Amino acid sequence: TWKKVSLIFAGAMAGRKHICAGNREKRKFSTGMASKMDVQNVKNCKGEKLTKGRDKSKLASYIDFARPFTLLAPGIGFFAWGFVGLGALKIANNSIALTFDRFWPLILGGFAAAILNIASNGINQIFDLEVDKINKPKRPLPSGSITLKEAWVITIVSYIITFTAAWFIAPPEGGHQTFIVVLIAAFFTYIYSGPPCRTKRFGVLANVTISVPRGALLVIAGWSAAQTVLAIEPWWIALIFGVYIIGAASTKDFSDMKGDEAGGCITLAVKYGIEKSTRIIAPFLVVPFLFFPIGALTGYLTGNKILLIIYGLLLAVYGIFIARLMIKEPDKLATETNHISWKHMYLQMVVAQLGAIAVYWL
Repeated sequence: TWKKVSLIFAGAMAGRKHICAGNREKRKFSTGMASKMDVQNVKNCKGEKLTKGRDKSKLASYIDFARPFTLLAPGIGFFAWGFVGLGALKIANNSIALTFDRFWPLILGGFAAAILNIASNGINQIFDLEVDKINKPKRPLPSGSITLKEAWVITIVSYIITFTAAWFIAPPEGGHQTFIVVLIAAFFTYIYSGPPCRTKRFGVLANVTISVPRGALLVIAGWSAAQTVLAIEPWWIALIFGVYIIGAASTKDFSDMKGDEAGGCITLAVKYGIEKSTRIIAPFLVVPFLFFPIGALTGYLTGNKILLIIYGLLLAVYGIFIARLMIKEPDKLATETNHISWKHMYLQMVVAQLGAIAVYWL
């Protein structure tokens, strides 16, 4: 018992000694009696805390630079169109075994598509640095939270990871078609922002450059992870979404008009103004989806014929609704970073991808 008491007493005295030492350090600084060693110790402690804070802040800046919320659509899109490709293969062969070997290329491809989007975002932010200083000054590069060198490293590594993953996507019916499609898509992600092409300076050509990798080739890449793309069907679907993105891509430009004009990027919004641009965009949100019923009736699309017709008409009606939102309040497109119509277009794309799976599997 006495032994326990003595241990408790010793611990209490040690704690008191530590507290007293801390108080003495505070008195030293308050009375100006601190030695150089005392000052250095405090600086070291503060420096350690600042370093940890900077590390956390730097990681957050890297994540922000990747723009993670934009990775969901290409990742899910690749998997969805790959699953549609499997559905078409099932229809052609009357059955299909859904083994891990069938799903793995789709999963790996979805990962590659998401990482390619990081590279695309990186290229865009690197070459749009001066424009973003006006339009988006809080982003990592214009705010100075990451350096240009760090941005290049993230971007190049993302391209390398994408190409490596794409090479290992080789289904029995498709070979290395996915790798070729991904290389072409990566080329378009560069020429949109990077010299010497920088197609984002040229209005409609900028929209076409966006639509090829994000609309058309996303469908082709996903399909190629399931089976060959040397057929009309995947290209028919790819054309529908490629044309859709030509119009939809312009909606992101309205809130960036000031910086785009200063940076020499003549987007539709800059060239024609907000009101006229919305009327140019509107048909692209509706007309392409009417080619689903046409494809079903002509036999170019092999999914459930009745569901294909309903699916295409519903997407077209949804497109009319979105177009009306834009035309009704066009000025808000330039003042709101995420206008309600943009949110609906994002949702429309997801609905289209999931709906296509149902059409080919029900």
